Amino acid sequence: MKILFIVCDGMGDRLTKGKTPLEKAKTPNMDFIAKKGICGIMDTVAQGVRPGSDTAHLSLFGYNPYEVYTGRGPFEAFGVGLNLKKGDVALRCNFATIKNSKIIDRRAGRAEFGLNEIAKEFDSMKIDDVRVIFKKGSGHRAVLVFRGKNLSSKISDVDPEEELKNYNLSHPLDKTKEAKRTAEILNKFTKLSEKILKKHPVNEERIKKGMLPANVIISRGAGIMPDIKSFKDKDGLSAACVSATTLIKGVCRALGMDIIEVEGATGHFDSNISGKAISAIKALKKYDFVFLHIKGTDEVSHDGNFNKKVKMIERIDKEVIKVILDNVNLKEITLALTSDHSTPINIRHHSADPVPLAILGDVRTDDIKKFSERSCAKGGLNRICGRNLMGILLDLCNRAELFGA
Repeated sequence: MKILFIVCDGMGDRLTKGKTPLEKAKTPNMDFIAKKGICGIMDTVAQGVRPGSDTAHLSLFGYNPYEVYTGRGPFEAFGVGLNLKKGDVALRCNFATIKNSKIIDRRAGRAEFGLNEIAKEFDSMKIDDVRVIFKKGSGHRAVLVFRGKNLSSKISDVDPEEELKNYNLSHPLDKTKEAKRTAEILNKFTKLSEKILKKHPVNEERIKKGMLPANVIISRGAGIMPDIKSFKDKDGLSAACVSATTLIKGVCRALGMDIIEVEGATGHFDSNISGKAISAIKALKKYDFVFLHIKGTDEVSHDGNFNKKVKMIERIDKEVIKVILDNVNLKEITLALTSDHSTPINIRHHSADPVPLAILGDVRTDDIKKFSERSCAKGGLNRICGRNLMGILLDLCNRAELFGA
């Protein structure tokens, strides 16, 4: 039996006018999975821990993020196809908009126009004796890699993760010369980005088109290449990832999963999610484990748009879940539907609220009729930790190893 694992990024939420977006949305197909399966709620990393998308997915795939996580930057690098060397320091970046020394939009309006051209300005430059590798990722994101001697990832973030503030100056997080040197190089890069982009032709064109200029690059999540056992070696499953998000593709690539690209899949609200569903269905013919990731729910959550989140959930229900239910043999797969974390509309950031989970397969069904946070909390799975999910799925597929005699 095979596993289809569907994660709707940031789908969990809190109450807005008495309901969550999942409760408000019409989701007959998600509800079918809840009715015919077994439900629960899940803390993807641990109770009370606000998970990042990277640490959450590591945990959902059965890894201990406290042991294998070295920072977000390396996964972003893997996600854009870069291969890191020992000693490289990788960071996640945003193209952002700054005005009068204040960041007015950390995502430069999410407009991608000209960002590839801008990225070329920084790739292969040198700061002191350190080579800069720079590549645009999905949407407003990019990856920055420093390659040279005597570098350290123990540096603070430039990105304040808030608007109407100036960007931070990076500083060393330990007392080593390497950390001090790397922080200084990052600060030089940030100031250089502001100088180069201030009157860049791309930004002049963006302004003419009514877009915000991408006039500074802010970074965070410095890290080094992680040492992680492959998913295949850990669980014995051939695995594929269907995602449009650089970070998630990077996590999966780091674990040795094959990455399936889908035309028109962007990770935005208008992404080709039906194409992703079809690709996942096809992948089940070849792989033991297929991971399908949908980003749009998280994007609209960070924008604080309740109604748009409801619409995105309804799109997923119709264009992804229904397509899958209509085109797979449910007797041959175990299907898990969940989220990697909650992104409540009222705070616009990740929270530690547990997420709903439903598993369809050879399960003991419960009495849940609706796939939502409060309904699933009453289900037969009770409240679990994300690191235990893979063990449950392996057991339901009769792939789990016997512990003891």
